[in-house]
Amino acid sequence: MIMVIGFFPLVLFSQEKEQDTIGTTQLTEIVLMGKNQTAQQKQAKTLGSVDEYLQNSGKIDLIKRGGYAWEPFLNNMATERTVITIDGMRIFGACTDKMDPVTSYVEISNLKEAQVNSGQQGSCHGATIGGSLDLKRNQNQTQPKGWKGALQHGFESNNQQKINGGNLSYNDSLIYLNTNVMHRKAENYFAGTQREVAFSQFEKFNFSGTTGFYLKKNKIVEGSVIYDKATNVGYPALPMDVSLAEALITSLKYEVKPIGKINLWESKIYYNTIIHKMDDTKRPNVPIHMDMPGWSRTYGLYSKIKINYNQHNLHAQLNSFHNQSIAEMTMYPKNPTEKLMFMYTWPDVRTAYSGIYLEDRIDFTCHSNLKISGSVGMHRNEIASEFGLESNRIFYPDLTATKNRILKSLAANYLHNINNFNLSLGVGYGERAPSVSEAYGFYLFNSFDLFDYIGNPNLKNEQSVEANATLTYKTQKTKVNYTATYFHISNYILGTPTPFSAMTIGASGVKMYNSIDYATIFTQSLQVSQQLFNHFTWQTQFKYSIGKTNSQMNLPFMSPLQYQTSVLFQKQKWNADVSLLGNGIQNRYSPYFGEQQKPDYFIINASAGYQFTFTTIDIALKLGVENALDRYYSTFSDWNGIPRMGRNIFLNLTFEIK
Repeated sequence: MIMVIGFFPLVLFSQEKEQDTIGTTQLTEIVLMGKNQTAQQKQAKTLGSVDEYLQNSGKIDLIKRGGYAWEPFLNNMATERTVITIDGMRIFGACTDKMDPVTSYVEISNLKEAQVNSGQQGSCHGATIGGSLDLKRNQNQTQPKGWKGALQHGFESNNQQKINGGNLSYNDSLIYLNTNVMHRKAENYFAGTQREVAFSQFEKFNFSGTTGFYLKKNKIVEGSVIYDKATNVGYPALPMDVSLAEALITSLKYEVKPIGKINLWESKIYYNTIIHKMDDTKRPNVPIHMDMPGWSRTYGLYSKIKINYNQHNLHAQLNSFHNQSIAEMTMYPKNPTEKLMFMYTWPDVRTAYSGIYLEDRIDFTCHSNLKISGSVGMHRNEIASEFGLESNRIFYPDLTATKNRILKSLAANYLHNINNFNLSLGVGYGERAPSVSEAYGFYLFNSFDLFDYIGNPNLKNEQSVEANATLTYKTQKTKVNYTATYFHISNYILGTPTPFSAMTIGASGVKMYNSIDYATIFTQSLQVSQQLFNHFTWQTQFKYSIGKTNSQMNLPFMSPLQYQTSVLFQKQKWNADVSLLGNGIQNRYSPYFGEQQKPDYFIINASAGYQFTFTTIDIALKLGVENALDRYYSTFSDWNGIPRMGRNIFLNLTFEIK
């Protein structure tokens, strides 16, 4: 904290997009994504990717492996330790190398907000350690009656990215409809000083549709679908690219609006299927060609009800899902007379989970409340492939096909506000089961530390004890928010070296997932917003994290001191911003996990926008530059030190039909 306070006077700006809501109801961070066109126009980059918007959260960092589909890290924890959902639906990637995070299957133009719940605040979506991220899409229930549409176009100079999309919506007393399409195509990008980053191209198409019917004034049936297809996606930080990443995500929801003491009753069934194909055919000097397809299929349901009764605000939620994860690897020897080599890297693992979450928020006064929550769930893994089971028995002769676990959580959070101050104090306990890779992965190559990884089905549940505190000061023109969270994670899962021989050419050896006694993670962030004059606002943000094992070894991807600072201008149809962002030196890096020390850096961004208003159409124009000084740099969260994009001039244009 001393570092943060000492550095604070040196910084002048921060980002506009951070929307941190803390009240007497729930400690939840909301990152607005473009709830409507007006909100989108206020963003520095109207048609930026979901990844770029998530970076504005005080809790989220992103691991970058290329120019597309970055992996979100919540509280400096990877996706194994968090829950990521779309409209409450559980979705699991089909790639053993995490090239297809859940966030890659939505678009900024069809997303309303990202709801971030830290630690056990996110256990309503399922068992978690680090928290949850729920991506909520736009609906049309509250829009004016009739039709509404928009066309969106964008261009970025650095990677020649072309963005084209549109949306069409309709609303009346019986039905509402919301559809959106978006297409992106980009070539290789250039790092600072015009250094081309080969294999960083991508192409992506996304369709999102939602249709709802009013059965009665307060009862709705809603169906939705997402279809997303990415092709020719390069990953310069990895040894392979992706020829296809395709997802179909569907759901059917029944919702009862407030009636009597019931605030909400919502039930949903859903199904999603994902196919992912890794490809090395475009890489030069490949020692041995490999095909590595993966499949993930999930069907599930949830039902939640919220009731107000006197001082009690009750929330009960049932979650259930079944997932099938399969990944294969076929090696093609250069000598055509030799036999192909085949193995399951995910041996057709079936994961079933059913759990119940209960919450009671007790309002003592209009200034204070206490929220108590808990959950319990049954988690079951089954290896459905006999070939895959026998492969795992090479290392675990007594391995059975099924494994059952019980996962529990408990949390309490006290909130109190007085005058302009708001204080939140919380504690929590949570458990999580090992992921498919951690329990059943078979020779998964990690290009970061150059080891093959083998799963361990005998791993214990990770168990986390956490404490968190948030202090907010808010007036009409000023807002200051400080948040700190501490996690003590027992049976912490990581890979440890073994004497086995590596299978991947060039690998340094083999690591097997094991549990160490514990690890600790401490994160803190500070956000400040100050209205300077009638049309100018200054905002700034700092983040810092420390992660250690029980032997005091540094954990990977821990954030050094990060800062973002901006001056924003908004007047009638004009808006503009100038921002500076960067990192301090990464002193606490981890050679054990393949990390190297990263130097400090800073970059400067700027943008300006104007809205033209006509009788039947509004036109929003946004022009900006990122990394204006064309710095060559890499951050602590860039896989294998892949450099970030150099100077990039972007143009975003939106035509909205009234």
